[in-house]
Amino acid sequence: MAAGKARAVAAASQPNDLVIGSDTIVVDLDPATPGSPPGGEVLGKPVDEQDATRMLNRLRGRTHQVITAVAVFQPSDDLLLTDRCITGVKMRSDTQDEIRAYVASGDPLDKAGAYAIQHAGFDPVERIQGCFANVVGLPLCIVNRLLAGFGLEPALQIPRACDHASCPFCQTLMRGGI
Repeated sequence: MAAGKARAVAAASQPNDLVIGSDTIVVDLDPATPGSPPGGEVLGKPVDEQDATRMLNRLRGRTHQVITAVAVFQPSDDLLLTDRCITGVKMRSDTQDEIRAYVASGDPLDKAGAYAIQHAGFDPVERIQGCFANVVGLPLCIVNRLLAGFGLEPALQIPRACDHASCPFCQTLMRGGI
């Protein structure tokens, strides 16, 4: 999906432009939920409020993975570089009232897994293991690494070999900076 998005945007860009595409999914690896498929479930964006409520209830109090694929494409050279980032997320046990209010806000309808970790009024996440920016939807450490493959060094130096737990950018984001 990330590569397809980058290529689609590149069709309307200049040949020497670099186009970044990304796509995020939430993967609930626990098949213990009644009616869930073996091996868990991939959660994309909910189709409606009922689906958002189902997803939030499924994730409530449990751990899942957020996986974001990133693609950088340069049409002039038909060069495509890709990578992915995986972050473990432990959700809080939100109350039904908290979930109802959040779903009614409309915010979860365009979010993989039906939540935004950065939402000011809904605090669904208890802890993360990995990159905070990945859970937001764009792991900038991965973008930085891919851009370096095109000979570009972004002004904000994000570690190329980010292990996320010690990534200054990820840590700054988690403290509310940048």
